[in-house]
Amino acid sequence: MHKFGVWAPKAQKMSLKWRDQVLPMDPPNKRGWWMLEVPEAGCGDKYAFLLDDDETPYPDPRSPRQPEGVHGLSELYDQSLFSWHDQLWRGSPKTGSIIYELHIGTFSKEGTFDSAIQHLPYLAELGITHVEVMPVAAWAGKQGWGYDSVALFATHEPYGGPDGFKRFVDACHAAGLSVILDVVYNHFGPVGNYTTMFGPYLNEDRKTPWGNAVNLDDQGSDEVRRFFVDNALMWLKDYHCDGLRFDAVHAFLDLSSVHFMEQLSSETERLGATLGKEFVLIAESDLNDPRIVRSREANGYGMDAQWSDDFHHSLFALLYSPKNGESGYYDDFGSLADLHKALKHAYVYDGQYSAFRKRRHGRPADGLSAHHFVHFDQNHDQVGNRGWGERVEHLIGLEAAKVSIGLLLTAPYVPMLFMGEEWATSAPFLYFADHEDEEMRRLVAEGRKKEFAAFGFGEDIPDPEDQKTYEMSKLKWEEQQEGKHAEMLAWVKALIKLRRSRVCFNDGDMHRLDVTRDDKQRTLVMMRDEARMLMNFGTESCAFEVLDGEELALISRNEVTVRESSLELPPMTLAILLSAPEDAENRQVASRRRSE
Repeated sequence: MHKFGVWAPKAQKMSLKWRDQVLPMDPPNKRGWWMLEVPEAGCGDKYAFLLDDDETPYPDPRSPRQPEGVHGLSELYDQSLFSWHDQLWRGSPKTGSIIYELHIGTFSKEGTFDSAIQHLPYLAELGITHVEVMPVAAWAGKQGWGYDSVALFATHEPYGGPDGFKRFVDACHAAGLSVILDVVYNHFGPVGNYTTMFGPYLNEDRKTPWGNAVNLDDQGSDEVRRFFVDNALMWLKDYHCDGLRFDAVHAFLDLSSVHFMEQLSSETERLGATLGKEFVLIAESDLNDPRIVRSREANGYGMDAQWSDDFHHSLFALLYSPKNGESGYYDDFGSLADLHKALKHAYVYDGQYSAFRKRRHGRPADGLSAHHFVHFDQNHDQVGNRGWGERVEHLIGLEAAKVSIGLLLTAPYVPMLFMGEEWATSAPFLYFADHEDEEMRRLVAEGRKKEFAAFGFGEDIPDPEDQKTYEMSKLKWEEQQEGKHAEMLAWVKALIKLRRSRVCFNDGDMHRLDVTRDDKQRTLVMMRDEARMLMNFGTESCAFEVLDGEELALISRNEVTVRESSLELPPMTLAILLSAPEDAENRQVASRRRSE
């Protein structure tokens, strides 16, 4: 027996199309829910809904499976039939985590959940603790980034459907890897969204970059919020994900007394308490608002962490943008002082005027642990939203890329790598899509050129709808043992091993971080108890003092001059010095005195 239900306050009558039958549904309740029990219905049955006098069968907004794509009939799916093997799994700790962002379609040659499993032991051996999977909810077409999802309760069939994703998660847990799933609740994709046929899922009076805002606080918003919260809980409970990453939460336009993010964090916490498991919630936000990660008890929204764009922008602008004429939000960054502040205070813009935004931006993140902020030197947006999908090493070269990732992995924040960067992959990560409608294909291609013209990428960029664009973005695993790729991989492995060997690298207390800089020589020194990172961002060699008891642990390039009490680092070099933990306090005092 199965009880079909659909929220459709707009409808005057509702019928269920099940197998070859059309069955009138029971009258709706006061909230607009239509229900019908069908004793013979079971897993695998196809169904859809007929609204009013429209003879078009529409898929269920909460469809658990869309085997024929988002325009086809829905299919009943029994979550309890999958055989899990992770009963003893409780997840990796939030603090001290190393995240690895990946896209299922380009992570392996085949581009499926099952084919991705073969690379999981490599990630575990590398030292990764969490894999962050770009969206897998169903969208129109075969390939895409996943941010155009429209059937949020269904898993993208070309990847392997719901059982395929469960096999992937189960295999991650067997390898000791937690799974964070990227979910998109700020908009629906432009093709295949049938939710608005049923109810007010969108608010026509409020706009976002993707169109009408999701209805989080207007009439009917209780059921809309329930739709998204239930979706979040489904991925955690039924698919055994260990956490969620929420896309662009600044587009949650919500004036409710209880903000949508607060509701998400509260209900996730209750589920975790019930299951005896601790989940991690990460928000992507460009608001520079610490309330997102403050606890609900401190009048925050209760997210565990947020992506920290300011670190990426300050580092990337310092290494590349100003001398290459790129504009946009990079206009607000470019100085060594910006990077210094991003390291010491999480936000660069914490209340001062932003020339790009033409207004004040942000507020201080005082009193928060560094573990509330996810740092990265590249991610799917910052790579894929370039005209040619160039990665950091493609733009600034191997030596500078080693400094970049070295800083990332030695800073106190939660580091996130983007798939393939650990071996400086030659594969770009381009923007690609697969729209069936020719007009939509044309609009996407033209919009792509227009949107990024301001960044100086020009119009000669790959067509997102071209299959070659997708194929170009697939990782080339076979190059790992070759030349510069092997060199970068060895460097990253050494950094992660060092991070795991010393407590100081996993300390989120910002009061135990000391950062100094020399703007003239373009050098930066970051001290974390017994570890001291020396960075030369300049164009000339520069000498750094070696403190008593320090020994050289790692260096990004070999052309270094070692003297009795100093190191002379060539341009674009990072060196890591270590001393005994008991000497750390004396070293910090001495370092501060010298910097003064």
